[in-house]
Formats: sequence, structure tokens, C-alpha cells
Amino acid sequence: MTTASASQTVRIHYTGRFTNGEVFDSSADRDPLEFTLGAGHVIPGMDNAVTGMAIGEKKTVQIEPTEGYGDRDERLIQQIPKDALPDDVEPEIGMHLQSQTPDGQMMQLVVTALDDETFTVDANHPLAGQVLEFDIELVAID
Repeated sequence: MTTASASQTVRIHYTGRFTNGEVFDSSADRDPLEFTLGAGHVIPGMDNAVTGMAIGEKKTVQIEPTEGYGDRDERLIQQIPKDALPDDVEPEIGMHLQSQTPDGQMMQLVVTALDDETFTVDANHPLAGQVLEFDIELVAID
């Protein structure tokens, strides 16, 4: 029986939930997720969970933040003066913004709070700090 190993391309169906049972993502009604094991295309916990699975095998795994999207980093939350934005942009809670770091990398930001003079942005991944549960079915190994 062939099992999935590093550098192989695999396809899985999955359902991701928080520990309270709320589903945050699923491949149901979509094509399976395709990725190369060990290539960094998915979170480390997903790579680890799929490694060693056989086609048709199903499992449920719990992934801690260290193997998922990392712990929340309070240094990635900042207050910014509203006048730092172009005049035609009015921040709103939940708005997504992009910023460029000094080394040229793009960061995704979400506006989380507003007051008269400033707005607060959070650059943490939305799933950072969360324990995640996944139902996984390996459907193909290429």
C-alpha cells in the first residue's frame, strides 16, 4: 500500500473547525486541495497529518498554533494616525489594508478599532493563536 511522503503531490478533502465546532473552511463541494508534501504550501500540522496516510484513509487531527498559523503576536497590532492614509480612504472596522515592510514584503492588515484620530490594525493571521481541528481524507497521491 502506497502512503504519502515528502515531495509527493497529494490531493485531500478537508473540513477545518475551531474547537467549539464552528467550521471555518472546507473543500466540500469543491475540488480537493492539491499540494506538495513538505514544500510549505500548507501549515506544518497539515503536512505532518497527511504524511503516512494511504489513499482513501480518513482521519481527524487537532493542530496547535505552533503547527498552524502561529501564536498571536501583540507586536503586530498597531495604532496608526488617520492622516497616514490617503485622503480618499476612510478606515472602517473589518477593512483589509496592505502595507509594505522596510524590506519590501507585503503585509495584510485588518482594521480592528477606530477613534477620532487613529485606527488600530492587526497583522496577525486571522487563525493565529487558534487550536484547529481538521477532518482529512486523502484522495490521491501523484
